[in-house]
Amino acid sequence: MKTIGILGGMSWESTATYYRLLNEGVREACGKLHSAPIVLRSVDFQPLQQYQHEGRWQEISTTLSRAAQQIEAAEAECLLLATNTMHKVADDLSAAVNIPLLHIADAVGEECHAGALDKIGLLATAFTMEDNFYQKHLQEQYGIAVAVPPAAQRQRLHEIIYQELCQGEKKATSKQYLLQCIDDLAAAGAQAVLLGCTEIGLLIEQQDSPLLLLDSTVLHVEQALRWSLGSDAHRVRMN
Repeated sequence: MKTIGILGGMSWESTATYYRLLNEGVREACGKLHSAPIVLRSVDFQPLQQYQHEGRWQEISTTLSRAAQQIEAAEAECLLLATNTMHKVADDLSAAVNIPLLHIADAVGEECHAGALDKIGLLATAFTMEDNFYQKHLQEQYGIAVAVPPAAQRQRLHEIIYQELCQGEKKATSKQYLLQCIDDLAAAGAQAVLLGCTEIGLLIEQQDSPLLLLDSTVLHVEQALRWSLGSDAHRVRMN
């Protein structure tokens, strides 16, 4: 097994899910008491989310690049950025280290190709839905069209993520709101909806929706397991 480097803490709620799923995947593939070799660097999210909302992405890039270098120095063999939104600075992080960054949108794109999906809906933070870095990657690299909710829904989704899910709150009313957004995207022609924030999967699951849901956290973990385990990874498929 190769050692996976996780850059997390954005938020720690979803980073904990990454850690659990990676270890469950290794146990499923390898059995016995095997667990995932991981180097985890978890940052303080409070100043970073403030930088996000102030548009100070260069400060974010500098902070995360330094953390990525620390992960590499601790002998990780790849870099897993455990957040969708921060992939806005993924190119900077990749340039800052000499180990491969496993891009979360590549995990999504590969899954869409496998399922013959060419139009998906996106639920995420306002940054991810509006800044186009994510949609551009999927369109240019995989030919996938991405639809997002209207402005009012985008704002409410952003509030649910930052004010509730990132702080460990899971409200039934917010779950119903997310499911309504999914229904609206389906009505607009989406073949599936991407849970494009690593916290959204903490609130809704496939069993909650008749439309196919693509959980970016799960897909990213599967990508990392394939990279780490090689030929053993064919036995792993997260629920």
